[in-house]
Amino acid sequence: MKITLEMTIAEVLEKYPETAEVLAKNFHVGCLGCLMAEEETLAEGAEHHGADPEKLIKELNEAIKE
Repeated sequence: MKITLEMTIAEVLEKYPETAEVLAKNFHVGCLGCLMAEEETLAEGAEHHGADPEKLIKELNEAIKE
């Protein structure tokens, strides 16, 4: 897996912009560009938004264009 729960939301969006749709589905769309996205990991975001972290990671990695 290329994306891990320890990565920040901003890091994932920068490296893999094609994941924006998956992130928007699991988090509030406004969260993707907020200042917390720079510091908040995917694990923290999942916890704050009630998303299943394992499902989130699976969906994000499936969205990556190889």
